[in-house]
Amino acid sequence: MHWPAVLAAGSPSADPTGPTTTPTLDNAQKSATEAAGWVEQNWSTWLAIGLRILLILIIASVLRVLIRRALTKLIDRMNRSAQAVEGTALGGLLVNAERRRQRSEAIGSVLRSVASFLIMGTAALMILGVLNINLAPLLASAGVAGVAIGFGARNLVTDFLSGVFMILEDQYGVGDSIDAGVASGEVVEVGLRVTKLRGDNGEIWYVRNGEIKRIGNLSQGWATATVDVQVRPSEDLGRVRAVLAEATDSMAKDEPWNERLWGPVEILGLHEVLLESMVIRVSAKTMPGKAVGVERELRWRIKEAFDAAGIRIVGGPPLTEAAAAADPTASMAAPSALGNPTSPQSLATAEIPPGPSLAK
Repeated sequence: MHWPAVLAAGSPSADPTGPTTTPTLDNAQKSATEAAGWVEQNWSTWLAIGLRILLILIIASVLRVLIRRALTKLIDRMNRSAQAVEGTALGGLLVNAERRRQRSEAIGSVLRSVASFLIMGTAALMILGVLNINLAPLLASAGVAGVAIGFGARNLVTDFLSGVFMILEDQYGVGDSIDAGVASGEVVEVGLRVTKLRGDNGEIWYVRNGEIKRIGNLSQGWATATVDVQVRPSEDLGRVRAVLAEATDSMAKDEPWNERLWGPVEILGLHEVLLESMVIRVSAKTMPGKAVGVERELRWRIKEAFDAAGIRIVGGPPLTEAAAAADPTASMAAPSALGNPTSPQSLATAEIPPGPSLAK
């Protein structure tokens, strides 16, 4: 065995495309020295960037926690004030604890979400700026994506924004009776996207906030109960007024109508004067949402009082014109020529008598 041949076989082959560099200990030491020098030159920059990113994250997290905690305390304070007022007599009429709680929770959720989005979004942009990343393409892409999402989910955005403004403006709340146009009933739940109503027959309506173009709240302030009484035109107006006043005064003193009536029952006077009747209107200011019950009770008591006083209540549409007398000859048939047996028409329709038979 020839050792030079073995050493030649174990040596690296020659590269036909260029000169061959044999790795040596000197080359490795030189590369390590260059890497260490590069790290030594840039470690301060890396450390400064890392510390800035860490500081941004710490400040953003602390600020987010403080703002969310402040909003939570504010909402709790609002709920405690509502519960404190609820125990009083006036507070039971003006404050609905469940409505106040849902409204404050919805407002708090929106504010917390907006605060978190703004704080963390700003922190992310600052971190990208620290890393020397060009934000112009990113912001342009985000703008285009936002426009596309806005067009695709415009109904959802409309519902959300409408719900936010409804809650902030306190247009209605839990327990209110409202007329939303597309549906009406008692508000069961108020959300940022959907409002839940219970109808008169017990059905549940889910109404999107963006579809509500107008709102009639029947539970804010006060309501008006109006009753029209129709009597004969021959009745004495003074006597009718006295009977109505007595019936309404006794109702205003009885429970629970003395609390539901927020003012005296007023006899407004003659509303209509017709040929066969006259209409007297009675009105009263009531608690919100109690007008229908007060109207029913007023009709009941007025009917009982009129029956006791012998005053007759008439109903039905009045006759505005006297009916024309029926013509007695309207059902009679016109005379016919066939009715006379001697007329030519009757003779023409008569049967021909059989002639004499012919003998064969």
